[in-house]
Amino acid sequence: MDPRLVILSRGPGLYSTKQLARAAEEAGWAVRIIDPLKLTVLVDDEGGRIYYKGWPLECEAVIPRIGHSITRRGVHVVRQFERMGVIVINSSSGIARSRDKLVACQLMTEADVPVPITANVGAWEDTIRAVNQVGGTPCVIKSNEGTHGSGVFLAHTEQQARQLVYQMLERDMRPLVQEYIQESHGKDIRALVVGGKVVAAMRRRAHGSEFRSNFHLGGSVESVDISPRFEEIACTAASKLGLDLAGVDMLESSNGPLVLEVNSSPGLEGIESVVGEGLVAGEVAKLLNRRLEESQAESGIPSSEDVTEMHRESSKARD
Repeated sequence: MDPRLVILSRGPGLYSTKQLARAAEEAGWAVRIIDPLKLTVLVDDEGGRIYYKGWPLECEAVIPRIGHSITRRGVHVVRQFERMGVIVINSSSGIARSRDKLVACQLMTEADVPVPITANVGAWEDTIRAVNQVGGTPCVIKSNEGTHGSGVFLAHTEQQARQLVYQMLERDMRPLVQEYIQESHGKDIRALVVGGKVVAAMRRRAHGSEFRSNFHLGGSVESVDISPRFEEIACTAASKLGLDLAGVDMLESSNGPLVLEVNSSPGLEGIESVVGEGLVAGEVAKLLNRRLEESQAESGIPSSEDVTEMHRESSKARD
């Protein structure tokens, strides 16, 4: 029987979801795409269960595609799969860490991963002090939780920075004041890390006056060969946050690479448009197979190669 994979996604028609499903099926997995908000989690002292439409949901592996808006609920579901011994490509703790930009910065600096100077402002009166600490204006004002470039602004004056911070605090957002890297204005590098190695990289460029380079905001992308230093930093960042699959966004500063953000559910459409359709998804499928073999070896279950070899030896013996 083919191993069973569940892709947790609210968008079964999205490019990334479809590519991951297709690659896994080609690698021998039976795939189901399920909305994580439609799952019921049962917690008990025996490991618990997950139910879908009234039936226990059983599988060997899970790929969480948890959107920002459902992070808390999605993390609960992923953690339950982990308790049940299911292979999970991106742990619940990794997802939670990556979604909190301040926590991610703290963890990465512990691992000597360079990041832009960042301040979390709790009162608007502290804005000017924070701006000075990150190098003055212009500076970046962003929400601590956000995705696809939402909630990210470039403040050109102290007054503008103060207004943005005040507005975020009024909306119960957690504003960050971050160092602006002039030489990297409107561009960055995204490296896709799968299973501890960079499998693809692209440079993203903003259009017009836009300084955010996100593909979803209309930015252009191109394939790029990154240096071993960029690869090392990207892999270290993903590892420190506990992510098997990560999009690591890096700025090209005059002092070398700086990690801007780590995405635990990176989109594949932009990068596969320049490196080849299915390339990244195929690497994820290979990782799934490696993890399955490791799990089977630990539990004493023969791998598919072992079964094939046993059948071959059996046939020889009969002959």
